[in-house]
Amino acid sequence: MKPSAVDAVIRGLKKAGVSIVCYLPDSLFRELYPALDTDPDIRTIRVTNESEGAAICGGVFLSGKRAALVMENSGLRASVEPLARMGLGAGIPVVMLMSYRGELGENNWWAIPHGITMEPVLNALRIPYRIVTEEEKVERAIMDAFSWSYAAYYHSAVALGGSVVR
Repeated sequence: MKPSAVDAVIRGLKKAGVSIVCYLPDSLFRELYPALDTDPDIRTIRVTNESEGAAICGGVFLSGKRAALVMENSGLRASVEPLARMGLGAGIPVVMLMSYRGELGENNWWAIPHGITMEPVLNALRIPYRIVTEEEKVERAIMDAFSWSYAAYYHSAVALGGSVVR
């Protein structure tokens, strides 16, 4: 990610009122993590898997604060169970910010399944999402996801792809 894209993500998170970010590092967001870790307004929690991050974000919601789960889109498959229980069963929203692995232009064979499965899994869980490939739309997409999720008491996702992450 270019420094300007990293700044757009952090601005979007702050404007959405996020004070905690759970993340499991991936290579497309490698420039984002140090910036999040050093930002004085955002507490970061590194997780060992994405389902753990989803559960923590749910707990943060219950405490009255806002959290974001930042991960590669492959993490969506790993977090299906807690997302289904919290969203479909309890009305506890989790907002996900994902790197879009496997989109057209991907050159890693192992990442192709991430792109193939992301949208069907989001649709199966009835999670609205926005794919953002232009840097100037990042901030608004993050703010929109939080506005919708906290009004609907349900999850939403923003997948960053294209020139935003490459």
